[in-house]
Amino acid sequence: MTSRFDFTSYIEEKKRGPSGERGEGYAYEGDLKVLRAMRTMKPVEVAVAQTVKLSKEFLTNELLGNAVKVGPKQFPRIHRITAECAQTLGIPAPQVYIVPQIGSINAATYGVDHDAFIMVHAATVDALSDEELRFVIGHECGHIQNNHVVYLTTLHMLRVMLQAATGVLLAPVLLPAQIALQGWARAAEVTCDRAGLLCCRDAKVATHAFVKLAIGSRRLFDEMNVDAYLEQLAEAKGGYGRMSELQRSHPYLTKRIEALRVFADSALYRSATGREGGLDRDELEKRTEEIVKVM
Repeated sequence: MTSRFDFTSYIEEKKRGPSGERGEGYAYEGDLKVLRAMRTMKPVEVAVAQTVKLSKEFLTNELLGNAVKVGPKQFPRIHRITAECAQTLGIPAPQVYIVPQIGSINAATYGVDHDAFIMVHAATVDALSDEELRFVIGHECGHIQNNHVVYLTTLHMLRVMLQAATGVLLAPVLLPAQIALQGWARAAEVTCDRAGLLCCRDAKVATHAFVKLAIGSRRLFDEMNVDAYLEQLAEAKGGYGRMSELQRSHPYLTKRIEALRVFADSALYRSATGREGGLDRDELEKRTEEIVKVM
């Protein structure tokens, strides 16, 4: 049976405020399942509580000293794209900072769920078109909409602590929380890739953004064969590569592209963009799980 997702009604519901346990709309079921289980784990609960107390002020002060705050008079193009993504997803527009990172294409969202901010590397703005940037910022807004932010911040701070000199002493306490959070974060990325697509409304644009992220070069992008790149997915699924992915907070990019293409063919996405037909929700989640699973 084909289920129809009324995206407009969903956004109006979100604007009225939280409705309890999330899981409405477009979120990947794997994300929801892991997050529900993770919330019962004591090491994660303790890590999150401590992070909420310590990290927000630390990260904000660091950004104010080393990044450029986006606003109507500072990078108004990026400010406009952010406001449009937030409007699409039915959330307040988050604060965006441009970080002086020219060596890597990336963006991230930190803070707490009710007061989050997005960091965008300067290289990302240089490498991506406006519509590709809309996909990336829409992805980050998806983390805010789906209440991911405090867990992402916790994972970031756990890595910082483990890399510090005290990490060796704290590892027995911190590693269980980090492992649990990394497993959830891989699923959360699938949810937020869907949010990015709902904002940019073009699967080809989203794929181009992923490929530029993979290659890290605007010049090499013009020579890139996307289909040949996706053939790497089969290779990545076998052997010891799977063990490497277990240590990551993001699925391999090839998996994310393939999973997003499946979402673009779903009734859920097609109905959100005013079209009929597509994969029903059960088939969407089944195919997505098969693509992104590690073991």
